[in-house]
Amino acid sequence: MTADATGDGRGARRHRSAPAWALGLAGLAGLMAVVELVPRVGLVRGRFLPPFSAMVSALADEAGTGAFWRALLETLRGWAIGLAIATVAGVVLGILIGGLPLVRAAMTSTIEFLRPIPSVALIPLAVLLYGTAMRSTLLLVVYASFWQVLVQVLYGVRDVDPVARETARSTASAR
Repeated sequence: MTADATGDGRGARRHRSAPAWALGLAGLAGLMAVVELVPRVGLVRGRFLPPFSAMVSALADEAGTGAFWRALLETLRGWAIGLAIATVAGVVLGILIGGLPLVRAAMTSTIEFLRPIPSVALIPLAVLLYGTAMRSTLLLVVYASFWQVLVQVLYGVRDVDPVARETARSTASAR
């Protein structure tokens, strides 16, 4: 197929790129092939990286047990509860901190100091404090998601149009 992309009559060839989903599938298939072949060829011991087919087989075996599904539901429950706590805390504190310029100025350095600490770095502390119970999961999930919510709410409160803020304030005081 040729098309005149330049408009000068030379008939430049136009290449169609594959859809993004096809590229994604091709990349996934390539990764699966590499993970299957690397241990089979002997580049890596199968003990450290089992072939992809062995991984799928082990997953299918585990998916047939009740313990797998209980652990999965426990993980999803911890994720949902932690995300809910982080969202409520982040929104409330974000509105409070963002709405009061003096508090925002006082808290900015603390927020910017704590925010970049990765939640993965807290895993040993969480396990020492709470073991492998739900509390340690909640600590990590809340910590990891709280900062994103807080920072976005702070920026949102800061970026509210002053005219809209004054209009809301005057409407609320008129009632």
